[in-house]
Amino acid sequence: MTGIAGELAHEQAVVDTMYIRLDTLRGTTANRLRDVRLAGSTGTHQNRSERDAFATLYEDRAAQLDAVEDRLVFGRLDLSDGATRYVGRIGLTDAEHRSMLTDWRAPAAEPFYRATALHPADVRRRRHLVTKGRSVTGLEDEVLDLDTEIDADALSGEGALLAAMAQGRTGRMTDIVATIQAEQDRIIRSDLSGALVVQGGPGTGKTAVALHRAAYLLYAHRRLLERSGVLIVGPSSAFLRYIDQVLPSLGETGVVSTTIGDLIPGIRATAVDEGQVARLKGLLLWRKVIRRAVRARERVPEQEVTVRVEGHDFVIRPRDVSDAIAHARRTHKPHNLARGTFVRDMLDRLTDQYRDFADAPLSGEDRSSVFEDLRSDRDVRVALNIAWLPISPEKLVRDLFAKPHRLAEAAPELTARERRLLHRAPDAAWTESDVPILDEAYELLGEDDTVALAEARNRAAEQAREVEYARTVLSSTGAGDGLVDAEMLASRFAASGPSLTTAERAAGDRAWTYGHVVVDEAQELSPMAWRALVRRVPTRSMTIVGDVAQTSSAAGARSWDRMLTPLLHDGWRLAELTVSYRTPSTVADTAQRVARAARLPVSDLRAARDVEGSLVAVRAAPDPDLPQDTLMDTLPETGRVVEEALSLVKELVGPDAGRVAVVAPSGSVAGLAEAVAEALPTAVGAAEAARLVAQRPEDAQVTVLAPRQTKGLEFDGVVLVEPAAIVEGYGGTSDLYVAMTRPTQRLVVVHTRDLPEGF
Repeated sequence: MTGIAGELAHEQAVVDTMYIRLDTLRGTTANRLRDVRLAGSTGTHQNRSERDAFATLYEDRAAQLDAVEDRLVFGRLDLSDGATRYVGRIGLTDAEHRSMLTDWRAPAAEPFYRATALHPADVRRRRHLVTKGRSVTGLEDEVLDLDTEIDADALSGEGALLAAMAQGRTGRMTDIVATIQAEQDRIIRSDLSGALVVQGGPGTGKTAVALHRAAYLLYAHRRLLERSGVLIVGPSSAFLRYIDQVLPSLGETGVVSTTIGDLIPGIRATAVDEGQVARLKGLLLWRKVIRRAVRARERVPEQEVTVRVEGHDFVIRPRDVSDAIAHARRTHKPHNLARGTFVRDMLDRLTDQYRDFADAPLSGEDRSSVFEDLRSDRDVRVALNIAWLPISPEKLVRDLFAKPHRLAEAAPELTARERRLLHRAPDAAWTESDVPILDEAYELLGEDDTVALAEARNRAAEQAREVEYARTVLSSTGAGDGLVDAEMLASRFAASGPSLTTAERAAGDRAWTYGHVVVDEAQELSPMAWRALVRRVPTRSMTIVGDVAQTSSAAGARSWDRMLTPLLHDGWRLAELTVSYRTPSTVADTAQRVARAARLPVSDLRAARDVEGSLVAVRAAPDPDLPQDTLMDTLPETGRVVEEALSLVKELVGPDAGRVAVVAPSGSVAGLAEAVAEALPTAVGAAEAARLVAQRPEDAQVTVLAPRQTKGLEFDGVVLVEPAAIVEGYGGTSDLYVAMTRPTQRLVVVHTRDLPEGF
């Protein structure tokens, strides 16, 4: 076999050898651990200690070998001296102690993270191995020294493209390769401090640059970032799966990847707001709205409230409540945490009333008894809860959207029409736009103190059960020799539990602060979303990549300056990527003309390559089956769209690689997907039809998507359906610009209406 297929087979053989060695080491470790355990607990105290130490050693080694089953090997370096070095999750040597696999943390693996085209560090080619289980499913090559001879047919991904560009005979090609290397290298190695905004048009490699920068920073600043972690925020779960394949080694150093919709542990946003609703929810106004909504749960009664406890009348006076609220607020704690101060203050005031009843000083014991009687009384609890109500962030935000009087009270700046737009049922699904508002509520409310007390009681009960179990073990086995008691043994059980990685701890902690944050498709984020992210990185160390010309969200950025300066002030800087080396020049130039005609803020973009016949426009008949007098009645006939898709499939999709997307107005995606799936068995086989309806449609060789679903993705070919209808959707020309720039080989436009200006 030759070419890519041969390379895949070669890498599979190497990976197989690594796993055989891993299995051998697992067997050896398991045998040694078994032998140590069979030796029992006899002998001197020193012998028992040595056996325990060896048992711990082999247990730890076995756990380490088991933990690296997934992605054992993820990288390869081809060096200028002809040597090849594989990089993986641990180091492996063969039976003769010759190195087989280099641990990613070892100095010898450093070039895998730090080498760039301008600073290759004796690396000719860097290869990322994409694996699933023990199978090699793909390769991504980066050629760092284009002056050396590398078989272009044996390259995969961007490496093949750059090699082909470097071999071009025109000076323009050479200049462009040098430009790509220079501008990308400058961004990757930019200083850790502050926020770096990477503005770049479609196909300029923004995502790849951001991920390489993350890998570089993780290595160059390992001691800092492995403690605090790195947060990567992407536009969709499909995008996160994509980057998870491109740089699997990132997962080793405490990287958490998420979308805005999944930013808060335990909250999952399954819906999306459109248009004006998204814009309204993205306003920084919600800082004030949530604060007012929280303050509204801290209320002074209009008149005195009398409660009877143990035969005595206690009076809850408005003045006392007002003073106690002021006292609690001065602690500057979140609402639910400050509530404890308020309650203690009020109970002290009520206890003082009892002292007045008795007309005598209270002893410490008597005062504590009265205090506890008041705290336990239901009527007292109800009265104090009315004055200072503990409430969850979810309840607070749901009430704002479901109860008009709550929103009117907290958001007087909104018009009656805007408040009606925001109204929804209390059980409505969370949207992505809700999550930053919820995050603000979490910040101002804090944890419900009643929940915290319940959790503390549960932990205490669990610890008591563990101690009792340890006591039973010691009693029944006679272990411990009187040197270990039940409490010590229980603590050993707890300490031997699973040790969480930085990423696992960070992912489960909403208040975790990271050392660095990477944001892709950053132009889509609202001001409130940015506020939520900035909260998670106190150092303001960020890599922000995007293109303001591709903004489709009504709440997103049209200008980096207007979006970021209010939050980051002068703590951000701008770098630009100017060369598109994936999108054919005919497609890129046309997309830019369409964007400029619509006055989108596109930056100058130079396409590095062209493909003959890369842009084809096909005028089709309207679909007779669609209802008349609607926006969708002029969509092209479904049969023609499917025909063009199948034509692209036959031309561009090979047995090992290649993908085609049908990109259509969102309202027609479901129908087109069904039609394409039905037609696929006769075109590319029944197996591919099954893949179309799989859980991850972006992995299928042929898929049907709305423009916004294609963000961050690319395809060999794209069938673009009715551009005029896409322009009339929520995302407007920005969505069309995104859709037009997804293909690397060919764009086929199927339309019945006149094409937008710029075509």
